[in-house]
Amino acid sequence: MEHHLPTASERFINGIFPENPTYRLLLGMCPTLAVTNSVQSALTMAAATTFVLLCSNIMISLMRHLLKPHLRILVFTLTIATFVTVADRVLAAYLYEMSKELGPYIPLIIVNCIIISRCEACSSQQSAWVSSADALGVGLGFTLGLVSIATVREILGSGTWLGLTILPRSVWEPWGIMVLPPGAFLTLGVLLALVNFLSTRRKNS
Repeated sequence: MEHHLPTASERFINGIFPENPTYRLLLGMCPTLAVTNSVQSALTMAAATTFVLLCSNIMISLMRHLLKPHLRILVFTLTIATFVTVADRVLAAYLYEMSKELGPYIPLIIVNCIIISRCEACSSQQSAWVSSADALGVGLGFTLGLVSIATVREILGSGTWLGLTILPRSVWEPWGIMVLPPGAFLTLGVLLALVNFLSTRRKNS
């Protein structure tokens, strides 16, 4: 059955844009809206999510022949929770301030639809190699989504990017709303519209 499913390279490429979790599938919206007020927090969340996604995909793939249909979601959740705990403790140990800033959103990776959907769609059916490529592609796509939103919000809301001054106060008055929740919805809506416009234009050209 596996030879009818996407290859490793197809899984990787699909995760970046054709099945981008942020702009195409609209998955993981909670962290997308909550932690993108700065690029640093967006990168940290994306890295933690990619780590959990990669480890969970590999583990589920290795166990796929032992999975019972009525227990698979339970196994997915327990596996994901294990790696989320590892990511959360590592962040608390080595990046304590960032861990405090992200608050409950790292533990909430446990219920992130992106990870559960990849376990169901890929790793429960294909090899560890293909599942790894899938996780890296989707993780990269998620990173691009978070960082693009955070870039707009941080530059317009604080005049900085990764803490570096991009727009000095002498030439730009920061839009405070951009680092608040309404700014997250506004930025996501505008970027979604832009992506859909460009996709439609490309198909019609």
